[in-house]
Order: sequence, then C-alpha cells, then structure tokens
Amino acid sequence: MLTLVRSRVRTAALALSAVAALAFGTTAATGAAAAPAPAPAKQGPTSVAYVEVNNNSMLNVGKYTLANGGGNVFDVAVIFAANINYDTGTKSAYLHFNENVQRVLDNAATEIRPLQQKGIKVVLSVLGNHQGAGFANFPSQQAASAFAKQMSDTVTKYGLDGIDFDDEYAEYGNNGTGQPNASSFVQLVTALRANMPDKIISLYNIGPAASRLSYGGVDISSTFDYAWNPYYGTWQVPGIALPKSKLSPAAVEIGRTSQSTVADLARRTVSEGYGVYLTYNLDGADRSADVSAFTRELYGSDAVYTP
Repeated sequence: MLTLVRSRVRTAALALSAVAALAFGTTAATGAAAAPAPAPAKQGPTSVAYVEVNNNSMLNVGKYTLANGGGNVFDVAVIFAANINYDTGTKSAYLHFNENVQRVLDNAATEIRPLQQKGIKVVLSVLGNHQGAGFANFPSQQAASAFAKQMSDTVTKYGLDGIDFDDEYAEYGNNGTGQPNASSFVQLVTALRANMPDKIISLYNIGPAASRLSYGGVDISSTFDYAWNPYYGTWQVPGIALPKSKLSPAAVEIGRTSQSTVADLARRTVSEGYGVYLTYNLDGADRSADVSAFTRELYGSDAVYTP
C-alpha cells in the first residue's frame, strides 16, 4: 500500500524572486475570462489537476480528453503556487508571486484563457513561504480582510475562477509573528467569500487553518466549494462538514503514484459516492497511461493526450 506523504516540489515556496507585490488598488483586468465553450457532457466526479508552474505549463491540463466522447478529463486546474509573505516593516501579510506565477498571470491570454474557453476552471493556490505569515495568525479582522481583498482583487484582475488555500510552510512565529489563533481563518474566508460570492474557494486539508473552521458562532465549512486530501497515494476523507460531492479523499501524484493505486483510489471514489478526484504535478510528458488509470474508473473511458 503506497502511503507516500506528499512530496511537492518546494520551489514555489522557496522562490527567491524579488517580484514586488501587486498594486492591489488597481483592478483593471489584464483580460477578463472569456465565456467558456460548452464542454461535452461528462458524467462522474470532478477531476482536479495541480500544476507546478515553476516547471510546467498550465496548458498541459487542456491536453487530455476522454476517448468516448471528447470531454475534458480535468475540470479544475490549480496554479501552484502564490505565497503569503510577511512585510517586517509594516508587520503585515501580503500576496506574493514568484517570477513563474507572475508570468502565468501576466500571460493570462495564452496561459489561462485557453483552458477557460474549454470549460476548465482555473484557480490560484496560495501557500506559506517560511516567513511567519499564514492564514491562521492574522491579528485582527481588519488584517484578515485586507489579505482577502488582495486575493479577490487578483482573481478579478487576471480573470481567475477562484482561490485555493494551502496552509503549509508558514512557519508561524518567524519574524515575530503570532501563533495560530481561533478567529483568523474564519475571518479570512468569510471576507473572501463576501468579496467573490460566485467563485471557487477550495481547501487543501492541511495545517492549522484546516482545523480552525469555527469561531464566534460562525462555521465556514459550507463556504468551501471543495476540500481534498493532501497526502498523495493515500485515501483520507477531509475532516470538514461538506457533502461527499465536494470532497476528494483520494489524492495521487501523476507519474509517481502507481497506476494500480491510482485506479484503486478512483474505483473507491465511485463506489463510496465521492464527487472529486485530486491529482498533482501534471507535467508536459504524455501521461495518458497514468491518467487513463483513473479515467477508466471515474468515467468509463481511456484518456487521449493531444500535444
């Protein structure tokens, strides 16, 4: 039984690029999301693909279709990853893009729109960056709301479909920051949902934030569109009060999780009635054999790769 703890490439979190934070007062879009073409109907769970954009192209997500009808294999593409950084001068968190994430965003017309035009949603993941700033230690509602605005402004500016929270590598306490508190994540997610009521908010079910979903009579569990298991090659139901249709207990790393495990987890997803299947690290190689290992179980079809 493969039980690999997730082995994400750390380069997104460790990027040394000195790209400045966005001027978030500006919300003019670099190209509003084009109306998606209707994708051929597909019955079965939602398939999610994380892409390490330090190494790979987002366009890889759109290269896989189902042999039995031509529909997209993947429904959601996740840009991995922006960072939550900490400004020691202002003592505040800010949203940071390394040079590769910034390149994807700046070239939305060629890196993001083609996916959206196929009906694939494109979401930006936000990850800790070893600086002490995290989703779970905002010192006030005002601070949480300010960061929520940076995220929602980014979604607007670049025509994205939502935000994914990944509470890793924050290293709470660095730079004199506080430890996780009970109110921070609730206030952050509440503010973000108010800013973007019709966009995706997803939870990579890990870190202090994932266990702090209720505060002051407010439970944000139902605010999320999706939540998924963070440990590749394993089955683990996220501990959040969402219907099965919004949960992915299965998580696989394409090319590293064995095809037999990929198939077993997909089969279990269907048999136990869960509605999401999470994949990580889709690269530019022809991975149709790895992808077909789960599409046969989820959708009754092989996957076709079109370069």
